[in-house]
Amino acid sequence: MAATFHNTNKDIIIIKPQKKSPLLLRMSVLVFSMVCGVIICSVCLKQSSIHARTILLELQEIEKPSQSILNLTDIPYLHYPKPLSFNRSECGRNPVQFFAILTNQRSGSGWFETLLNSHINVSSNGEIFSVRERRVNVSTIVQTLDKVYNLDWLSSASKNECSAAVGLKWMLNQGLMEHPKEIVDYFNRRSVSVIFLFRRNLLRRFVSMLANSYDRYAKLLNGTHKSHVHSAEEADTLSKYKPTINSTSLLMDLKDMEMRAAKALEYFNTTRHMILYYEDLIRNRTKLKDVQEFLGLPQMELTSRQIKIHRGHLSDHIRNWDDVTKTLKGTAYESFLQADYSS
Repeated sequence: MAATFHNTNKDIIIIKPQKKSPLLLRMSVLVFSMVCGVIICSVCLKQSSIHARTILLELQEIEKPSQSILNLTDIPYLHYPKPLSFNRSECGRNPVQFFAILTNQRSGSGWFETLLNSHINVSSNGEIFSVRERRVNVSTIVQTLDKVYNLDWLSSASKNECSAAVGLKWMLNQGLMEHPKEIVDYFNRRSVSVIFLFRRNLLRRFVSMLANSYDRYAKLLNGTHKSHVHSAEEADTLSKYKPTINSTSLLMDLKDMEMRAAKALEYFNTTRHMILYYEDLIRNRTKLKDVQEFLGLPQMELTSRQIKIHRGHLSDHIRNWDDVTKTLKGTAYESFLQADYSS
C-alpha cells in the first residue's frame, strides 16, 4: 500500500491510503450477492425436493388404504341418493358409495377408469372438471359434485338406478389444488372416498405427456388424435414418435411433478383414501381387488380394451437417450432409467 509520511512538531504520522475505485467495490458487492443468492436458491430447492421425495417414499410403503374395509356398519359412507332425472325403482334401497380418483394426466387413469367401469355396479363419470366453466369457483365445483353424487350426471358410464359406487376422475391441475380446504371439507362432509393414482416412474410419464402433446397436432392415426388406443397397431403407430427431452430443465421438471403429488397427498390426507401406483396395477392385478374392497363392491373380474402405447425399455422411446442418461446418473431419479415393469 502506498503511503506518504509527514513530520510535525508532535511527531504524528499520517498515513493516506490509496483510493479504490467505487466501480470495483460495486462489482464486488454485486458478485457476492449473486453467489449468495444462487447458494440459497439451490439449498431451498434441494430441501423442497427432499421433503417431497420423503413424503412420497413414506407413502409408497403403505400397503393398506386408510379405513380400507367398508362394512354395512359404516353408515356415513353409505348413501341413498334420490335423483331428480329418474327413479331408482327397486334399487332405491341399495346403498351407493361416493368416490373420486385424484390423479395427473398420463398416469394410467384412463385405463384404470375403464377397469372400474367394467364393474356392473360402478359409474365413474370421467374427467368432468376438464371443462373450465365447472370449476370457475367453489360454488360451481360443489354444484357439479352434487349433481354427480345425486346420480343426476348422465354419461356413457352411468349405470343409473343400480349403481353401487359413483364418482369421477379429477386431475390435480383442474381446480383441485386451488381450493383444497373447501374440497376436503366437502369430501369429509359427504363421505367421499378418495383414490390417489400416481406413477412411480415420472420419466415414463414425461415421455407419455410429450408424445400425447405432439399427437394433438400431428394426428398420427389417420388425421385423428387419440390419447388412448384399443389395438396394437394403433399403439405401434403412436410409439414411433420419439420425443427429445430438454435435459437442461429435466431435473426441475421431475421435481415439480414430485412436489405436486406430495402437496396433493398433504392436502387430502384427512379424507378416507387409498394410494395406488400405475406400475403396481400393471404388475399385480390383485390390487384391483383391494380397490373393490375399498369401495364396498362385490368382487368381479375387471377388464379393459385399452392397449399400452409405450412398451419396452425407455431407451426405445427417447430420441436423446444419452443426454437424459447423463443428466439423471447419480441423482435421486437415476432409477427412472431402468425398466420398472414388463411389457
